Amino acid sequence: MVDPIEKFFKENVDSKEIDQNEKISDSVMKTLKELGLFGQQIPVEYGGLGLSATEYARIGEVTALDGGIAVTLAAHQAIGLKGILIAGNEHQKQKYLPKLATGEHIAAFCLTEPSSGSDAASIQTRATLSKDGKTFLLNGSKIWISNGGIADIFTVFAKTKIEEKNEVKDKVTAFIVERKFGGVTNGQPEDKLGIRGSNTCEVHFDNTPVPIENIIGEIGSGFKIAMNILNSGRFSMGSSGAGCLKYLMGLATEHAINRNQFDKPLKDFELIKEKFTKVALLIYAMESMSYLTAGLLDSQENADCAVEAAIVKVFSSEAVWYSVSEMLQILGGLGYMKQLPFERLLRDSRILMIFEGTNEILRMFISLMGCQHAGKELAETVRKLRNPLMNPKFVFRMGWNRRAQKLDDPKLWMDLKGYLHPSLMNSADRLEYCTLRLQYAVEIALEQYGKKISDRQLVLKRLADIVIDIYASTACLSRASRAHCIGLRNSDQEMLMSELFTYEATQRVKRNVELIEQGEHVSNDSCYNKIADAIFKNGGYHCSHPLLRNF
Repeated sequence: MVDPIEKFFKENVDSKEIDQNEKISDSVMKTLKELGLFGQQIPVEYGGLGLSATEYARIGEVTALDGGIAVTLAAHQAIGLKGILIAGNEHQKQKYLPKLATGEHIAAFCLTEPSSGSDAASIQTRATLSKDGKTFLLNGSKIWISNGGIADIFTVFAKTKIEEKNEVKDKVTAFIVERKFGGVTNGQPEDKLGIRGSNTCEVHFDNTPVPIENIIGEIGSGFKIAMNILNSGRFSMGSSGAGCLKYLMGLATEHAINRNQFDKPLKDFELIKEKFTKVALLIYAMESMSYLTAGLLDSQENADCAVEAAIVKVFSSEAVWYSVSEMLQILGGLGYMKQLPFERLLRDSRILMIFEGTNEILRMFISLMGCQHAGKELAETVRKLRNPLMNPKFVFRMGWNRRAQKLDDPKLWMDLKGYLHPSLMNSADRLEYCTLRLQYAVEIALEQYGKKISDRQLVLKRLADIVIDIYASTACLSRASRAHCIGLRNSDQEMLMSELFTYEATQRVKRNVELIEQGEHVSNDSCYNKIADAIFKNGGYHCSHPLLRNF
């Protein structure tokens, strides 16, 4: 079904017009609905297409060509109706999903508030149970809600009072709210930097009556549901970003071939070649990770790929922002003009590092999830080390391994090269090296900071970046090995690209482990903190002007 969608986007979607008018036309919306794009992952029994994660990611490569359309569709199904899909009961699914699948009803996800951005647990919107116990009255405001002005169905998160262990507590609960319930209003569309075709606005609830049967899941389980919704959709950012970049690379390639400067085409200059190669490596890694994660989701029942999806989101969002800028740079002043899509896609891509969890928060999530698991494993290690007479072989082995790690020469024992084509042997060893160095870095970090590791965000960022490089290298190498073994076109290029990516990733891992090993004073973390504290104390940039004199 990709072909008709590609044909429609190529022939009928005027992204420049959508960007200027700040609205997707009714005719385009009508065709999007007819193509089934509002029900991609809704099961067939509820009127949707029932696409797998892999199929959904593939469609995302096409729909991402227009940022406004991509966000409208994602806000509807990746988060807007996802709560009903993953936590709703059968009655709720039968009642709401059929019309959401056809696009007759559009969904929105209402979580963010003026006082709660990344800290979702601090929301102030409240739902109060009526005296008869049949209805909740919803009061509060949500901001920056995609589809907020056009949605018929809202997944809303609000504080409710529940009793736990003879104590009344405030817990977040998820509700299905229909606009026709009453008391639902929205503000004017926000004037945004990018994705201007999507509708983003404030949504207000004033004594909105919500039937008790419209609770999603259990009362008080809303925070967990919200996190599960957000975790489940991030993986597709890799494929959608790759689709967008491949389109821009095609335009930039044509320009580099045909544009002559200093009596030769741009394509012959090494600095231009470097830009194309770096962007190609990022595209390859993005789509490799995205489809690897999609495959994991499709091959396992109730697969938990929250960390993998977060990795894809962080890597891809930053890769897209960098790559669009580089492609624009190749075109020079021409790329800066609105007649070409580069400046629009640059504006559109900036939001990727912010929504669905900021990259800063997701880096903390990636690293702390790993540290949480490692902490449990290390507890047993510490117990044995504290009793060396009962565990002499273990203590000797640990001491020998630690010595090798301190010399940056860990023993390779995983035999990862046995799982890849023989010509990737060196890259397999690099990947194994990075994996063992990650283990060492986590041990060092936990030894240095213990339970206070959650406050050492610069250390956690380095751990997250190591994990991201390892996952990206794994995805690239496994894909390239497969492509070469089955004889895909240009598989020799895939081998070369995966080797280069893994080499560069290994250099980044080396540096990050070194900084963790050195500690905060040698790594200059303390300097960063001191300078930032001085900026906050002075209310901004705090150094004297270079022309100022004191005599």
